[in-house]
Amino acid sequence: MALATVFRRNDDGEGGWRLSLTARILAVNIFALIVLAGGFFYLDSYRTQLLEERTAEISTETELAASAAAGVAPDALNPLLEKLGQASGYRFRLYRDAGAPVDSWSNGQPSYVLRDPNEEPWRRHVARFMDRVIDHVVGAEVPEPFVEPDVDRMRAWPEAIRAMKTGQIQTAIRRAPARTPVISGAMRVGGRNPGVLLLTSDQRDVVHTVRAERFWLGLVLLATTLLSIALSLFLARTIARPLRRLALAAHRVRLGRSREVQVPRLPSRRDEIGTLARALSDMSQALRQRIDATEAFAADVAHEMKNPLASLRSAIDSLELVKEPELRERLLAVIRDDVRRLDRLITDVSEASRMDAELSRARFESVDMGHMIEQLVDAREARGLPNGIKLAFGRPHRGSAVLFGDGQRLARAIENLIDNAISFSPPGGLVQVTAMRDGQQVVVRVEDDGPGVPPGERQAIFNRFHSIRPEGEAFGRHSGLGLAIAKAIVEGHTGTISVTDRDDDNQGARFTIRLPAAEK
Repeated sequence: MALATVFRRNDDGEGGWRLSLTARILAVNIFALIVLAGGFFYLDSYRTQLLEERTAEISTETELAASAAAGVAPDALNPLLEKLGQASGYRFRLYRDAGAPVDSWSNGQPSYVLRDPNEEPWRRHVARFMDRVIDHVVGAEVPEPFVEPDVDRMRAWPEAIRAMKTGQIQTAIRRAPARTPVISGAMRVGGRNPGVLLLTSDQRDVVHTVRAERFWLGLVLLATTLLSIALSLFLARTIARPLRRLALAAHRVRLGRSREVQVPRLPSRRDEIGTLARALSDMSQALRQRIDATEAFAADVAHEMKNPLASLRSAIDSLELVKEPELRERLLAVIRDDVRRLDRLITDVSEASRMDAELSRARFESVDMGHMIEQLVDAREARGLPNGIKLAFGRPHRGSAVLFGDGQRLARAIENLIDNAISFSPPGGLVQVTAMRDGQQVVVRVEDDGPGVPPGERQAIFNRFHSIRPEGEAFGRHSGLGLAIAKAIVEGHTGTISVTDRDDDNQGARFTIRLPAAEK
């Protein structure tokens, strides 16, 4: 694995290095393997337990052999010890005073052989090296070396001397040149053959048992390690790699390259990472659309402001040259009108630009659309309606047209539709407003007696700065943002707005708003 995939620089500006997710997965799995590897050290306690059991067996054998040696005739002692050695595999020696012992190996047939490490194959050297390493790590007590004395007398065996003095069974553990334990036991003998009986045994099978367990544990640990690494790399491939791709795409978006970035959607992933990838992709697309819309809006604003600014500049330049009072008054009227246009345009642009942000932070409350629209109609009538236009409202049953939303913003949307209908209505016309509940929706309609909206313009009229004004209306009295603001408010409440012809025989347009109703 490349080092760069394990250690990565922090991208948060703090510098330094951090472990990658791949390395963390490996670290967690390897930690579990370290716990499993602790079984090697458990083998030390297992070896200690075996040696304790064998020491207890040696003590029993020594006691039985001492009892047997005490009861036989002196001339039958040597054959007895030889038979005991051949049957048990131990070496028996009976020491009398300072002389040479009666030895079960006197016939030249030893019960065991202490092997020379230099004559063994390399595998034994590796095994002994592992023994030394583990003994050093666990801090095991290393017995003193076992060496046969040049002159075999009782004084060469401390356990025999202690047994002679105390009369109790004495044991000792030593280490043979091949690192196998040699256990000895000594006991004072009375009766017909007084002295000290010494028993020695090379417990090679203890070492073989421990090494065999260590070998199989090593195989299990190796197989588990390989499997753990394979699973870690698999997890890294299925988790870390797609996350890295998503992070790289998000980083490029953050650098302002959103149009160039295609965030991977990972359609084959049906887990949380796939859900995250698709959410990031949708977010990136929404961000791209928002950026495009912002740029288009900025371009439209600049274009719309150029017209009144050009007219204003022309009027100001002409004002310096005109001396006639009547013409100067007309130029001043143009200047005042252009200033009002700019003020209205800036106000509408400001409200349109902050509409989405305010709606995302707004706290929705229960709104009775019937009561709200009734207050709007009364206030509009109180301000007066131009050209004898009448305003009618079909109020629904109280509490039937209730929804959750921002009451002030919804009122602005309805007010924009009413103002739009009034501006298109002929003298003496009627603007009708209705609100009702239709299943799980609240439906609000605004109808007028105007010329209606051509089918080809029914989507475009909701665009910013797009306006189709009635004939005879002075230019520049509307910014073209009223319907766009109304649409933004409705869509911010997860609703829809549309325009159609009236379904009766009368001419005119019908604007319909559909919003989710509150549950009863």
